[in-house]
Amino acid sequence: MDYEAAGLLDGLEGEDRAARERLLDRLVDEGFTLEELRQAVQEDRLALLLVERVLGGRYTARQLEQRTGLKAAQMLRIRRLLGLPEASPDDPVFGEEEIQAAQSTRLFLDAGLTAEAIAEITRVLGEGMARLTATTAAAFVDAFLEPGDSEDEVAQRFAAVAGQLIPAIDPVLSAAYKQHLAESVRRGMLSRAEREAGEADRAQEVTVCFVDMVGFTGLGAEIDPRELGSLATKLVELATDVPEPPVRLVKTIGDAAMFVSPEAAPMVKVALALMEAVEAADLPSLRAGVASGTALRSAGDFYGHAVNLASRVTGVARPDSVLCTQEIHDAAPDEFDWSFARKHRFKGMSESVPLYRARRLTDRAAAGQTDRRGAGQAREDETAKKKPKSKADRRRTRAAN
Repeated sequence: MDYEAAGLLDGLEGEDRAARERLLDRLVDEGFTLEELRQAVQEDRLALLLVERVLGGRYTARQLEQRTGLKAAQMLRIRRLLGLPEASPDDPVFGEEEIQAAQSTRLFLDAGLTAEAIAEITRVLGEGMARLTATTAAAFVDAFLEPGDSEDEVAQRFAAVAGQLIPAIDPVLSAAYKQHLAESVRRGMLSRAEREAGEADRAQEVTVCFVDMVGFTGLGAEIDPRELGSLATKLVELATDVPEPPVRLVKTIGDAAMFVSPEAAPMVKVALALMEAVEAADLPSLRAGVASGTALRSAGDFYGHAVNLASRVTGVARPDSVLCTQEIHDAAPDEFDWSFARKHRFKGMSESVPLYRARRLTDRAAAGQTDRRGAGQAREDETAKKKPKSKADRRRTRAAN
């Protein structure tokens, strides 16, 4: 193949040109076509073609149907649900792993899982895998790209490392999935009503908290994108490290995080702890909103009035504050230093919502609450003294004397 005539060496001289020619020879030997090489050069990804071949597919959906019995159309639908590009029944986009995946899908269907349930699982898997692979790819490049590498050196090293390390990720993923599943079972409950109905009740009473980084959007125009990404990464790390059971992190979205808990007080404690951790890490301020109520659990996420309300409360919270609804305040009246933050009217709600700001109890605030409780008990005791005694009480008093 005349690489120069094909325009594959344009703008290259000396060692860069020689390295490109060596790489092109390897790729031609691997069976890449001239059109594939041209497109890769235009997209500046020629050095990644060998890695693509290591990770790429060998089988079509029709071939998988013949080997596994799972319909080609279903395999292609699963691929779409994973968030992968559209493929035809004759495109070789499936590998050996997909043969086992197809067999597992058949097993799930035969065991009683519905096609809708498998579709929901697949969508969630695709969302998680997209984030995981993006993170893995970035770490891969940082670890194995050397300064001054030629395209040929990058191609050979990346392909070799991918061939060695990619299979090693399987037990890691399997172990993480099993541990998360075990924890989900540990937290789960199976009521009599669910047993009688033969299905899970996905609606549950929860406390929901949203936190977001104040001014994050504006920072995008002021600082380097890599620094902005670093801020989001640090928030994710803290949002993962700070919560303690029964509070758990549901998701992070850029500069925001969502938590759920079956109890109000632990949630407020986590929100306050996260504020403190962010301040200690010298990150931009957070604000938090906490609400409780019924939420629907679906695809690993929560939906419903409590979720919407917590999000809206977060939107009106001031920097460095944890703003809570009346229900949260009433569930833990003595565990925090509360201050009334007036009523707020939110879109779609007919009545104004009373909100309270939660702070940690200081010694003075704790003493004040103790004094208030003591005063209340004293009033109860005084009332008891003045209350007329019954005949039985009078007899016990005479006997004691």
